Amino acid sequence: MQHLAVIPDGNRRWASQNKMASFFGHQKGLDVIKTAFQFCLKNGIKYFSLYAFSLENFRRDEAEKRYLFEQILAKAFTQQLPELIKHNIRVRFVGDRTLFPPSVREAIEQIEEQTRSFEALKVNILFCYGATAEITNAVKRIAALVRGGAIQLEDIDESMVRSALWTEDTPTPDLIIRTGGAVRLSNFMLYQAAYSEFMFLDDYWPAITEDHLQRCLEKFNTIKRNFGS
Repeated sequence: MQHLAVIPDGNRRWASQNKMASFFGHQKGLDVIKTAFQFCLKNGIKYFSLYAFSLENFRRDEAEKRYLFEQILAKAFTQQLPELIKHNIRVRFVGDRTLFPPSVREAIEQIEEQTRSFEALKVNILFCYGATAEITNAVKRIAALVRGGAIQLEDIDESMVRSALWTEDTPTPDLIIRTGGAVRLSNFMLYQAAYSEFMFLDDYWPAITEDHLQRCLEKFNTIKRNFGS
């Protein structure tokens, strides 16, 4: 496996189940992200994608969004920068950059710049992301090239579409894991997931351990993958 992708659902429900405020769920979920990084490094997985904040999440309470943006994404990832550098981990934020909150944009750019050259693990944090928005943006990019005369309509192929996506330099996911009990993609990597394997876990994301990930990997390794049927 070269690319593991995760939809980390259930932070707030885990907190509610444990009679805690919702931000404790997000904080515990951050610890599991670190576990996932180490799991990928340990198992030679070169790409890891995490669905951190969808476009639909903008409907959430303002206080919760501010906490997610400023404390989880900006502050926590900045604090982890020495560990990212130590372990040769590249972090990139993938999504609609016009919607990146000004309060976290500087931190995001600093993290990306300081980890840009790293190769041991390439992490995509899908932030202000929605797959339908990604595909729409790709269509607009290609249409602009046609209108400008840079390419002809006949030049458009699958490779060009893939290169116009926000995830252009990332291979498609081999395995997508969703936690929290729901069995759906929720607008996550719809184009890229055409031949991905899926595993849906009932456990909430903050309860996920290395053992959960290991069992998923072992199950994946038993699957005979078919591309086209």
